[in-house]
Amino acid sequence: MLANAGVGMIGPDVAPATAFREVLDVNLVGVWNTVHAAAPLMIEQGRGGSIVLTGSTMALIGRGGSGDPGADGYVASKHAIVGLTRSWANWLARHNIRVNSVHPTGVSTPMIHNEALQRVLASLPADGPDMTNLLDVPLIEVEDVSAAIAWLVSDEARYVTGVALPVDAGMTVK
Repeated sequence: MLANAGVGMIGPDVAPATAFREVLDVNLVGVWNTVHAAAPLMIEQGRGGSIVLTGSTMALIGRGGSGDPGADGYVASKHAIVGLTRSWANWLARHNIRVNSVHPTGVSTPMIHNEALQRVLASLPADGPDMTNLLDVPLIEVEDVSAAIAWLVSDEARYVTGVALPVDAGMTVK
């Protein structure tokens, strides 16, 4: 089971507290709802399995803070994914269900390729946070994340649980 939910920016016409909560609702509550819908069925079937949650490099680093409510909600929700990964790994291990999370850097999708995010990035000061990857690649591809997920759900990763796996072109170690 893959819980892949993500929204980042909320329009400037949304009240800050509402923007923060809306991002949490999608990125965190949506993941919680998905797992709590699937886990009981997986337990009942008695065949074990694998759950993968999609986080972000922003869950693993502290760079990029701006006080923007959408960005704050994004970082908070993605950090929470790591905690839920570890908590649920403990909850579901006795049912032979593994729980892991993947944490990609920027992925070449509409979530990155949009005018709103480009305006935010352009507004950062030149000496602001370094949001680039260590490897010389500005964005990774969807297939890079899919390959990591495919490995996590495969028998090759049968003893991997509770892991927050960066798929980040080295961003988190830079």
